[in-house]
Amino acid sequence: MSRSSQKGAWIWIRLALVALGLAVAATLILAFPLLPSRRLVLEVGDVAPRDIRSPRQISFASAILTAEEQRRAAEAVQPVYTPPDAELAREQLERARQIMDYLTSVRADPFATPAQKRAWVLAVPELSSLPPADADALLALSDESWGRVQLEVLDTIGEVMRQGVREDQLEAAREKVSSLVGLDLSAEESRVTVALAQRLIVPNSFYDAAATEAARDQAREEVGPALRSIKAGEVIVREGELVTPLDLEALQILGLQQPRTNWADVIGNGLLALLGILILGVYLARFQPDVLREGRKILLLFLLLVLFLLLARLLVPDRTVLRYLFPAPALGMLITATLGPQTSVIVSILMGGAVGLISDGSLELTMYAVVGGLTATLALRRVDRLSVLFRSALFVSLAHLTVLLGSYLPLEERDLLEIGLRMLVAATNGLVSASMALGGLFIIGPLFDIITTFRLIELSRPDHPLLRRLLQEAPGTYHHSLMVANLAEQAAELIGADPLLTRVGAYYHDIGKITRPYFFIENQMRGVNPHTRLDPYTSAEIITGHVQDGLDLARRYRLPARVRAFIPEHHGTRRASFQYERALELVGDPELVNEADFHHKGPKPQSKETALVMLADSCEATVRARQPETPEELAAIVDEVFEQVLKSGQLDECPITMRELKRVRDSFVSTLKGIFHPRIQYPEALPDQPKERPAAVDAPPQPEPREGENGTTVLD
Repeated sequence: MSRSSQKGAWIWIRLALVALGLAVAATLILAFPLLPSRRLVLEVGDVAPRDIRSPRQISFASAILTAEEQRRAAEAVQPVYTPPDAELAREQLERARQIMDYLTSVRADPFATPAQKRAWVLAVPELSSLPPADADALLALSDESWGRVQLEVLDTIGEVMRQGVREDQLEAAREKVSSLVGLDLSAEESRVTVALAQRLIVPNSFYDAAATEAARDQAREEVGPALRSIKAGEVIVREGELVTPLDLEALQILGLQQPRTNWADVIGNGLLALLGILILGVYLARFQPDVLREGRKILLLFLLLVLFLLLARLLVPDRTVLRYLFPAPALGMLITATLGPQTSVIVSILMGGAVGLISDGSLELTMYAVVGGLTATLALRRVDRLSVLFRSALFVSLAHLTVLLGSYLPLEERDLLEIGLRMLVAATNGLVSASMALGGLFIIGPLFDIITTFRLIELSRPDHPLLRRLLQEAPGTYHHSLMVANLAEQAAELIGADPLLTRVGAYYHDIGKITRPYFFIENQMRGVNPHTRLDPYTSAEIITGHVQDGLDLARRYRLPARVRAFIPEHHGTRRASFQYERALELVGDPELVNEADFHHKGPKPQSKETALVMLADSCEATVRARQPETPEELAAIVDEVFEQVLKSGQLDECPITMRELKRVRDSFVSTLKGIFHPRIQYPEALPDQPKERPAAVDAPPQPEPREGENGTTVLD
């Protein structure tokens, strides 16, 4: 099986799995209530609507009562601690001897001042909290007193830690030190001994979580099952009382809590869900197949459908005005902005059908959901400003009010208060839906790597970190990218391509030149071209390598996939001709030159937007290099670029037509005339007059580069 066949088979398998998952999820959501209504079912914390009596006498082992008894037995178990660690006590005693020896050497230092000695004493980690007065007292003791203090400190530490010091009773053990100090010490000696011993005592008995839990488990196991008996006719829950877990357990045991599942309804809802998914799949395959081909788009569609089905199941069964708050328009806005209006139309219709099922066939709610979703889709078109979203919300509110008025006006008996509340909620629904859509767009774009207008606007800001780097590190490339963006964007508007995506793609199409900007002529100082010192293979590798550099930067800065596509596709598989010709000159035999080493790796442009940037990039660079004197020369250069791109087959995989290319060509010529129009030559200043620079003059012409020297397509 070929790779393309394998890829096609995998796409069908993936679609089948998604369809099956969506069918199962929709069936479960439609068939089983999330929050039961009209129920005899009671949950913990509910208020009993009436006295509920036992239909029969029963005796059973209550899991609730048993668990409560087990909990009390486990809580009665005291925490278990490890036996006193004698080895740790010995180590601490040895540490205490080391500290005593250190303090002895500090006391014996004849050259240190009292302040220095005190600082050295407090530098011991264990003694850092020792009050300065105690440190001074320690230093002031006579040698004989200090000897007694050392022995008493070691004896006290040994005695306390032999008994065991639990980690939760460390302070209590330290407080007991004062009662263990020998009475034969003086008050000053006793004070120093207590201060040192308290700080050198550490825990050597620790909480044993495993042993404690084992003891508690044993205590639980020793508790037998707690029996509960209920007589026939006994009240389990009284009217107005809150249902407790114990009450709910009894209702479940007696079969009074769980309703019987109607499997016929489940099967019917499952069939309708499958039919809706089949219609959705056929519609997308016919009118918007890219949604089915791209995994992230089908996943987004799946998640949005499940999420809004859940919202419908929560809100629509409610008999209050909350059912009119179901945000079907938000679903239309989100799908229009991310997957396209064609997908939004069919999803809005299917979601309206689901609302009709959930509402027990209410035509009013079905129309309300369908009209709201379709109005949001038709009013939104392109989300390039916040005002567009909220203008769409206004149209949605008007559509909702129209549906409700059309439903209520024919009625003879009307509850004006209820109708007024419903219309108020319906009008609010538009604003709520727009707010949800706005928040959703900011989440969906980065999470699913899907282009949204807000994300493109953010990427087009000049203060974007990557654009700022391009301006600072490769200013010539930055200005070239601006020119290409202007050319391509205006042409995109004429042929129905996405002008904002085209502009943003043009901004980032050459970001790889940031890595080695000085190898590209637009960033070079006059007369300094490092390619003249390189062999053609190295030169070509640098020129073609800026594409991979750009892709690496784009991933590092998390540019969307559709913006990253402009980086390789604006070059396609074209050849670095200047380097190739140099290689031929050096070896003299075309057979010895591997032409593939001088080609970009592609792919060729896959969309109208990347094709426009390819054409604009070549036209702008070539016109700037040749500096035509007349509009006719400029038009001839543009025609030459278009002819070369077409002959090399760079647009073979792009869905652009010859009619659209003609309009693009005319747009380029018109725009380039405005950019590269001839300037008035100002007269030279007279010798006896100071020369003044005019307010606006042309920069001196750049030397004409040869084809491919700077990595762009420049035609000699």
